[in-house]
Amino acid sequence: MPRLLISAAHKSSGKTTVSIGLCSALTNRGLVVQPYKKGPDYIDPMWLTAATGRDCRNLDFYLMGRDEIVDTYQRHTSGANLSLIEGNKGLYDGLDLDGSNSNAALAKLLHAPVVLVIDARGMTRGIAPLILGYQAFDKDIRIAGVILNNLGGARHEGKLRAVIEHYTEVPVLGAVHHDSRLQITERHLGLMPSNETSEALEHIRTIGSIVGSQVDLDKLIRIARSAPPLGRAEIKLETPPLREESKVSLRIGLARDQAFGFYYAEDLEAMRQGGAEIIPFDTLHDRALPPALDGMFIGGGFPELFMAQLENNVSMRDSVHAAIEAGLPAYAECGGLMYLSRSLTWRNQTRQMTGVIPGDVVMHGKPVGRGYVKMRCTGKNPWPGEQPGRELLAHEFHYSSLENVPHDLIYAFDVVRGHGIDGKHDGIVYKNLLACYTHFRSLQGYNWAERFMSFVREVRAGEAMGKQNQVN
Repeated sequence: MPRLLISAAHKSSGKTTVSIGLCSALTNRGLVVQPYKKGPDYIDPMWLTAATGRDCRNLDFYLMGRDEIVDTYQRHTSGANLSLIEGNKGLYDGLDLDGSNSNAALAKLLHAPVVLVIDARGMTRGIAPLILGYQAFDKDIRIAGVILNNLGGARHEGKLRAVIEHYTEVPVLGAVHHDSRLQITERHLGLMPSNETSEALEHIRTIGSIVGSQVDLDKLIRIARSAPPLGRAEIKLETPPLREESKVSLRIGLARDQAFGFYYAEDLEAMRQGGAEIIPFDTLHDRALPPALDGMFIGGGFPELFMAQLENNVSMRDSVHAAIEAGLPAYAECGGLMYLSRSLTWRNQTRQMTGVIPGDVVMHGKPVGRGYVKMRCTGKNPWPGEQPGRELLAHEFHYSSLENVPHDLIYAFDVVRGHGIDGKHDGIVYKNLLACYTHFRSLQGYNWAERFMSFVREVRAGEAMGKQNQVN
């Protein structure tokens, strides 16, 4: 499979915008492009998905074994002409001193040629030692080309091209000039999610047109095609093959709108494999939950930006509250937890939420919990197969805290690394609800979606048994 990894010299070099533009431009050429994103990010993959029409997949050294990364990459390249992997941060940046979880390590693992995006604002001759240093730092990394970004004009581009050609042998694949049309609004979690604006697709087409006209796509494709063959990975799944009863359809409501949109494709696929018929609902505009639900999933997002609309949709808040109080199996992550709280305060305004969780959410100017986490199971999670003492890897990214909570809350997890709800606990258990700040992924190490679906099935079977007993 032709493939390449788009990285940068440092964070905020514009590689995400360039990656979106390349995905759009290559797709417009008629190529089927499979996007990938390194790390646990939700927002960049939403843009890459919209640009290609194919679900972007996350590749993550902290949450996945090396064989699982290779297996995930290989399984999702089917039907594609080219794979584009967007890195995070700089090429050699990572958690560990040895660089074992860096973008460079991912390029090595997947034998992917690297295209380096360089923010060249204010640079001329100094760009040469930068490129030479990145080449020399790790001889096993093939920097197959550079894309210059944020250029000041044709004269600036000419100088940079002359310097790079004179001092290095790295080809310049393109030079993207500074253009306000390329900007994507940024906020505290990064770029604005593509689900928040109806103009997102048109914006992507504009970015694709600008980037595509300033990058040599033919050279880029040739670089991708030069990637060597990749061996197969052997993966042993955590969970056994699905039982026949798991194939029975269960109606799972999914909050999917401008306020809530942070979902991994793998999670939703695992839910479907567990028998889910996913029924989307809109917390901002629908008057009530879809009928006859067997379970509910409210993922992350930016409820604070839409808290007035969420508060004003009283009938939906009442519907969600009543369903959980009645015992509907539900799972909420981060933004979902915020929506289920009593209230949400941001920028000196307080809005009422659903009131399921006895606590008040307050937004802060700096992150409260940010990065990878490790959780230890307390044994209080009602989902089947939850082993007390088992440690789970995940991540969190929230600027809010849950305050004014009672001391007798039941928690599914103790925090080993990270913050969670209070630095010690995460995963509020109330009736058949589990609500976390932590974001889990259904992977080899912990297939949470399969466990949740098993729980939904158990609750439904118990309700059916109860009704049968009442008849008898």
